[in-house]
Amino acid sequence: MKHFFSAGVRRQPPLGRSLQAAAMLCLGVAGLVGAPLPKPYGPVPSPGQLAWHNLELYGFVHFTVNTFTDKEWGYGDESENSFNPTDFNADQIARTFQEAGLKALILTCKHHDGFCLWPSQFTKHSVKNSSWKEGRGDVVRELSEACRRHGLQFGVYLSPWDRNHAEYGRPAYVDYYRQQLRELLTQYGTVSELWCDGANGGDGFYGGARETRKIDASKYYDWKATWALAYQLQPKLVVFSDAGPQIRWVGNESGEAGDPCWATYTPHGLKGAEPAPGLTEYREGFHGHRDGQFWMPAEVDVSIRPGWFYHAAEDARVRTPENLLKLYFQSVGRGASLLLNVPPDRRGQIHENDVAALRGFKQRLDAIFTDNLAAGAQAVPSNVRGQDRQFSADNVLDSDRETFWSTEDGITQPALELRLARETTFNVLSLREYLPLGQRVDEWAVDRWGNGQWIEFARGQAIGNRRLWRGENQTTSRVRLRVVKAPVCPAIAEFSLHFDPK
Repeated sequence: MKHFFSAGVRRQPPLGRSLQAAAMLCLGVAGLVGAPLPKPYGPVPSPGQLAWHNLELYGFVHFTVNTFTDKEWGYGDESENSFNPTDFNADQIARTFQEAGLKALILTCKHHDGFCLWPSQFTKHSVKNSSWKEGRGDVVRELSEACRRHGLQFGVYLSPWDRNHAEYGRPAYVDYYRQQLRELLTQYGTVSELWCDGANGGDGFYGGARETRKIDASKYYDWKATWALAYQLQPKLVVFSDAGPQIRWVGNESGEAGDPCWATYTPHGLKGAEPAPGLTEYREGFHGHRDGQFWMPAEVDVSIRPGWFYHAAEDARVRTPENLLKLYFQSVGRGASLLLNVPPDRRGQIHENDVAALRGFKQRLDAIFTDNLAAGAQAVPSNVRGQDRQFSADNVLDSDRETFWSTEDGITQPALELRLARETTFNVLSLREYLPLGQRVDEWAVDRWGNGQWIEFARGQAIGNRRLWRGENQTTSRVRLRVVKAPVCPAIAEFSLHFDPK
């Protein structure tokens, strides 16, 4: 295990020390003349992972020959001319994502069929041999530039499996894969995420051989070297797969993270083998591991339609805004991130039904989260670390993830009361931890004051990047957060109250 991850993810203890020092600088004199910063607990996120956590909600774009052949997985023998969008509009796609509140876009630059959405110099099976734009089109370039215009980060999916390439299953293909990875990571600006799945080998066209080819997925791609190349070309990149190394698969495509869903994780290979994409006990990604060896948070990937590519027969089966909101609460609301696939249609645009669903989803999010009903409250903690204002309970109300409330090292079950200006009705809670110090809270509970006593109405395990609770209406002027169980003092960055009108 240690050897497998050594090239892709730096060991966490040194990283924790560097982040601790950086956090001290961000907090000014804290830790230098005031109370010291709490020591990090367990694995901690890298700067790239912290940036990824800040996204929370972003989009997937599945678009290739399958869009026009009405398939989900192409065989690899499709004509290049089958890819021919009638009115491709990268700005419409990026603008739709941006207006829906999505923060990034990951494009399937090459799916299992091997067709490349950019004019790769290493294959004929690409847009350069399509009749679309007379072979002068480049979907990757247009979408990456549209993302920058609309303030979105851009990520790439390059399928490890290639049912078109004659050399797949042989050593020459791995060099081909890396050459294409180099093209994508050097010609299209900053790339925030590299998405790798576990589909490896099977029947295919393979340059006309039309046969079944199997590989040893644990060794064939030499992922350690392949990912090292990716980091060299894009140092801020994070890599997703069911084996990480930065971001893990949640283990399903239904849009749900486990409750709890720990950011820490130790991937386990099948039958005791080293973990690799397609060869892990991926179901363990649903909850993660409280005692996990690595900071490897979950990404929840799900499609807005039954399929991942556009099919006209599914136009009436687009998820509703209410269903998308449910997915948000059971992914982002459990500390994971939500990767929502929205596939372009045969024009090369997001279909109006999908646009309407995304707009409705954004309206629902805005209705709930635009106003923090705890704003202006008096924060009354049971303890403050060193009585230092840098760790003041007021920090949970400032909407800044870089400030937090903390307690003395020995105070691991503190309470924080919010005294509201007036009786307030809410039905949504939002909690966050300060991630550079690790995931510190095992169990929490929230009470309201009523009839002269505290009444518990919410309880859960894990907080992490974000923890949302949605339930029955609560009306009170006093709310209390209790850390029920924690191995170390907490570092709480947010405690806010919201109202879902529906």
